[in-house]
Amino acid sequence: MIRFTGKGVYGAIAAGKISIFKRQDVQVRRVKVENPEEELARLAAAKKAALDQLSEIYQKALKEVGEANAQIFEIHMMMVEDDDYNEAIEEMINGQSVNAEYAVAVTADNFAEMFASMEDSYMQARAADVRDISNRIIACMSGCTDEKTASDEKVIICADDLAPSETVSLDKERVLAFVTAHGSSNSHTAILARNMNIPAIIGLGEAFLREIHDGDMAIADGFTGEFILSPDEETLKACRQKQQAESEKKELLQKLKGKENITLDGTKINIYANIGSADNIGAVLLNDAGGIGLFRSEFLYLENTDYPSEEDQLKVYKRVLESMAARKVIIRTLDIGADKQADYFKLEREENPALGLRAIRLCLSRPEIFRTQLKALYRASVYGNLGIMFPMITSVSELEEILALCEEVKAELKRDHIEYAENVELGIMIETPAAAIISDRLAPMVDFFSVGTNDLTQYTLACDRQNPHIERFCDTHHEAILRLIEISAKNAHKHGAWIGICGELAADTSLTETFLRMGIDELSVSPGFVLKVRDAVRSIDLSKPPTDFFLANKL
Repeated sequence: MIRFTGKGVYGAIAAGKISIFKRQDVQVRRVKVENPEEELARLAAAKKAALDQLSEIYQKALKEVGEANAQIFEIHMMMVEDDDYNEAIEEMINGQSVNAEYAVAVTADNFAEMFASMEDSYMQARAADVRDISNRIIACMSGCTDEKTASDEKVIICADDLAPSETVSLDKERVLAFVTAHGSSNSHTAILARNMNIPAIIGLGEAFLREIHDGDMAIADGFTGEFILSPDEETLKACRQKQQAESEKKELLQKLKGKENITLDGTKINIYANIGSADNIGAVLLNDAGGIGLFRSEFLYLENTDYPSEEDQLKVYKRVLESMAARKVIIRTLDIGADKQADYFKLEREENPALGLRAIRLCLSRPEIFRTQLKALYRASVYGNLGIMFPMITSVSELEEILALCEEVKAELKRDHIEYAENVELGIMIETPAAAIISDRLAPMVDFFSVGTNDLTQYTLACDRQNPHIERFCDTHHEAILRLIEISAKNAHKHGAWIGICGELAADTSLTETFLRMGIDELSVSPGFVLKVRDAVRSIDLSKPPTDFFLANKL
């Protein structure tokens, strides 16, 4: 029995036989060709086949992981048709009279190196994408496809790493878990695994690859990140007991549907859901969320090749609000920049994009884009219970400028006799230390705060959230993070505003009591975590002394 420890990216446990993910090893050699036109024709046919495959993968991803997560495959399709990429391949075929496979492979290496050398983490991630699509095109020319498990038996898929397309292409019904030697918890593959509800562990290292063989028995514990090769009977028994306990817990959670989010001593809290697409509304309702605490409007921009019009946005916002009826829907305004890029914005390369022109800074720098979104939002407000939330706030002057724009948009709508709701709540995200520290100045200007703990952690601890090498330094329970949240909560209530948390910490039930004692009014989590958080809330008694170390020992 051998144990390896990585990072669990989806909390579930699986036991079964290993299937090592194999790719066809296509050897690409440089071949002198007599007729470059024939090679260009082969290339065109392979690109068409690759696009057909990616289209099928995209449709499969839509069903399994939703529109927001399927968009990576739309990006891959666009990359296959990218002019610079294709011109480089064609110039090599024509100029050097080489075979198409070689031209694609060399171009892929060149583009991947270019992307990898950039400091922008989003652009660095494109290196893996260009290799993925290039390997697909080469495979289509060579008549090769990835080898998938042919057995009807469910297996634990083990690999060095998995590309997003490989993750989605696998038959979900035959996969017990994903386990990889490399990878990041912020990678597309990790995100897809979480959305597919499949146990997943990453970062087990090269030694793991040397020890495993097809058919070996193993346990993959996505809770602890532990992978156990050739477990003994006692360990297998403990695994089955843990699986049974988790199954029973899930059944109990279903019984919480329709129940109140209320503590044993009678304190109530709202539990909302975070979504990135109108297509996720079904999951919100299925999991009995009280509303939508974060609708990421940037996906409207990321999924388009040009700025979405006022009418396009209105259509989406209206659908979400009508579907949620009287339940609160908080839509965050455009949060483009840093790791979220859209080519048509033509943003300049930045040395530190997370600290650059992003989110509200971009909106205030390009007010014509911001005004279009605000008009669509206010027009949609008559169809439901809307709240508008502004990201990346750091100063009073920013907020004053935002509120002035809101008043101008409302005046314009009124002048044009276009109806809008007068009771739209306005709020800001507390995701910078600056916003938390001056929250006493900001609270009187808005109706609510929502703490974005992902970015708040990044900016407070100086840890790049996209960098897998410093994950151990990103302590989300760090006292500084909790103090900033507590300061924000006190100042919100002092000035009549309410406060929620919409970052990943909202779903961390080890902190639920801490947040309730701080006075947090709302927790917004991924739809699948709503009932888990409700269960935690209903087990807490705030009339008793705190069990949390931070609250019991705070200065």
